[in-house]
Amino acid sequence: MLTQLPTALRELQLPLRLQLWDGKQIDLGPRPRVTLVLKDPGLVQQLMRPSLDALGAAYVEGRLDLEGPIDQAIEVGDALSAALLDEDASTTVAYGRHDKHSDAEAISYHYDLSNDFYRLWLDRDMVYSCGYFESGREDIDQAQQAKLRHLCRKLRLQPGERLLDVGCGWGGLARFAAREFGVEVHGITLSRAQLELAQQRVVEEDLQERVTLELLDYRDLPQDGRFDKVVSVGMFEHVGHANLALYSQRLFAAVRPGGLVMNHGITSRFTDGRAVGRGAGEFIDRYVFPQGELPHLSTIIAAVSEAGLEVVDVESLRLHYARTLQLWSQALERQLAQAAQWVPEKSLRIWRLYLAGCAYGFRRGWMNLHQILAVKPLADGSHELPWTRADLYR
Repeated sequence: MLTQLPTALRELQLPLRLQLWDGKQIDLGPRPRVTLVLKDPGLVQQLMRPSLDALGAAYVEGRLDLEGPIDQAIEVGDALSAALLDEDASTTVAYGRHDKHSDAEAISYHYDLSNDFYRLWLDRDMVYSCGYFESGREDIDQAQQAKLRHLCRKLRLQPGERLLDVGCGWGGLARFAAREFGVEVHGITLSRAQLELAQQRVVEEDLQERVTLELLDYRDLPQDGRFDKVVSVGMFEHVGHANLALYSQRLFAAVRPGGLVMNHGITSRFTDGRAVGRGAGEFIDRYVFPQGELPHLSTIIAAVSEAGLEVVDVESLRLHYARTLQLWSQALERQLAQAAQWVPEKSLRIWRLYLAGCAYGFRRGWMNLHQILAVKPLADGSHELPWTRADLYR
């Protein structure tokens, strides 16, 4: 069967070895660094059109195994797919239906996996979002502390202000803002596992007087402008294109006139928001982030602007996220045996591919990460921001 593999594939000289179910091996180039162990004869036919979704699904479902460093397996798998498939031949735009029930289920699927599992490879505050590397040499703890400070400084937080944290996760940002900037923070999440641990850590740090957290959908936020500032990290990816307008309206109504709103999230490479090509987006939707939809930067800015917020600053952190994901992936790879105690084998296979694959995707520019700062103008159109960004870098 393997004699039927396209000549173009052999001409690529990939550092890849194929090992068949009967033990036979074939090298597709000199000095293979990665081996695909095919357990299912049916996979040979799939190798004729190896979408990233099909390759990933075969690994997750145990139809093939990977031998070699996971980051190199991702790189070789992408080269294999690119050689035999058109970049976007099968990519279409399909936006999902987002309601409170389905969104809660999707969040639970991803975030309620296991606090102990996430603790293995995240930083000490369990900040599950893009770090901020001021030199590129920081470890994950330093990068996440720098990111939290960067967000708080952009929001120009002042002691005594009220901050709303939409999608507060394990509460790392909420505790940091309360402790380092003296603000009162109210955080909301749809993940029960995250909320339980986040509330526990608030008590451990004796921050109950400054930090309150609850299980709440963004659609149920108070609309009375009671907050001075709003921060939303890793949240709008879960909202869906159909609800971006409503999401933006809820943030607008939650903040006072003159207040600031920070949106920090992953954005699409494509202006129509279609998924990453050659099946990568389909794999993430099926196994990692069900119902996740990435808006293009222009789309989220349009929604925020139509809601009445004025965008005043935008920063791309794409390469910062590539580095963050690389450090997460490396941490997980060092502790695979421990991780296997906390999650099923299938979940561990998903996360190995997801972290290494996303690190690769961000490096290659398949998607981006933007921090978008907006202000709710005062009645006369003015706002309270400094004239320049200089205060951020003092």
